[in-house]
Amino acid sequence: MSIVVNLDIVLAEHNMKSKELAELIGITEANLSILKSGKAKAIRFSTLEAICKVLECQPADILEYRAE
Repeated sequence: MSIVVNLDIVLAEHNMKSKELAELIGITEANLSILKSGKAKAIRFSTLEAICKVLECQPADILEYRAE
């Protein structure tokens, strides 16, 4: 996969657990886990916006493109 999800890194920088983020953005821990693992096929802009708002970051801090 050429899109890498760096959500674990951003969470660690904010000393936040996945469970707390899931509650704050209104999704299940299971769905957040799928996103974090890179197995998600898509992400809604509203979810990405909520993550960025809570973590005070930019989408590029969470998602990275790597050429293969």
